[in-house]
Amino acid sequence: MKKTFYKKFIPSKAEEEAAKRSNTPFQVTHELVEIRDLRPALINPWQIKKVVTDVEIITGKIILSHHEVFEYIFRYWTLEMCNHVESGNRILVVIWDVSDEKSPVKHHSENVYLELGPHNTYTLGWMDVARNTAVNPNDEVGMFWQQRTKFWQQRTKSFLFKVLRHGVLNN
Repeated sequence: MKKTFYKKFIPSKAEEEAAKRSNTPFQVTHELVEIRDLRPALINPWQIKKVVTDVEIITGKIILSHHEVFEYIFRYWTLEMCNHVESGNRILVVIWDVSDEKSPVKHHSENVYLELGPHNTYTLGWMDVARNTAVNPNDEVGMFWQQRTKFWQQRTKSFLFKVLRHGVLNN
């Protein structure tokens, strides 16, 4: 199911009276909710594409946009998992590096996670991938959240990661 924020702009009568009693204005709130997902599956699996910078390799963190996370990751997660991240918590994930499709490499540690980032973004911790994969600045990488299971994934839901092109200039 797709996830989105439900924003509450108009207070209920009780909230309006409580705000009046405490002499504070009503605060607009938002809540993460699930809605029916009517969009068909995409044909290209590499939904999130990034040209990697040297900072992302050094820090082991890739910044993902709100759109990328909500469209390509949260739609496959449970509401509880999404709320955990939205509350400012880190959730550990698994990243399978399938750059060499014949021998994929599993990365799963405290350095592999998704968390809320600054300014309506999210941070994917990929330190183990950055250190153990032939990724260089200006390489284009692709990733997506894999719901279906493969024999080498041992039935875990995870990110699939691949170096798509080496030495792409970010124009």
